[in-house]
Amino acid sequence: MTSAHADWSENRDYVSPALAFRVPAGGAAWLLGRVVLGGLFFISGAQKLMGIDQFAASLMQNGIPEQFAPMLAWLGAGVETIGGLLIVLGLATSWASLFLIAFTIIAAFIAHRFWEAAPDMRMMQTAHFEKNMMIAAAFCLLYVAGGGPYSIDRWRRLR
Repeated sequence: MTSAHADWSENRDYVSPALAFRVPAGGAAWLLGRVVLGGLFFISGAQKLMGIDQFAASLMQNGIPEQFAPMLAWLGAGVETIGGLLIVLGLATSWASLFLIAFTIIAAFIAHRFWEAAPDMRMMQTAHFEKNMMIAAAFCLLYVAGGGPYSIDRWRRLR
């Protein structure tokens, strides 16, 4: 009886093409999705790094204690920037995805607490909360499937 390899991620070199070639231009769509999703996180994180004091202040406005806000601002902005870049490159895609899943869910619970919002802001905060959950779901898919056929991860596995 043959058993499956315990770490199936080592076998993604045959999983990624199989997924990517199910539809025309699937590999290109995978790459485009990674570049858009990761690129938006990279840009947003870089903006936070350039205005780290404002980001820390926004965390405090959302209930993060003053003594933790500066450290969490650097941590969050760093994860968002580096994670976004790694997703764009398709490098350490699964690890970057895990960090960005956590970042996105935590950000939703800090910044988009629709259940506490004033009635006139509730719909907008609900939409932002749901958007964060959808983005986290996209990172879940990248975690499972990897960077795709046009990624540094795949290139490194095939060397």
